[in-house]
Amino acid sequence: MTSSIPTPSYPISSGATSSNPVDMLEKRAADQRRQIHNSVAELRETVKEKLDVKRNLHEHLWPAAGVAALLGWMLGYSVMGVFTKD
Repeated sequence: MTSSIPTPSYPISSGATSSNPVDMLEKRAADQRRQIHNSVAELRETVKEKLDVKRNLHEHLWPAAGVAALLGWMLGYSVMGVFTKD
């Protein structure tokens, strides 16, 4: 009868230079916290760039002006109908 012993996902070594599983887990947790911190910092910077009104207006001035003119024309045309008689 053979027993199936699960093998851990972390490397096992023996001797004076070995580290126990708790130390390995603490190291992994620290690495993951560092990765999460870096990801959050990148996300903040990306959101800050995307929501920068001054930069976006500078980059998309002509399309924004065209949309504003079109909306103004449509609003003026529809309001004009209220003041004219058939």
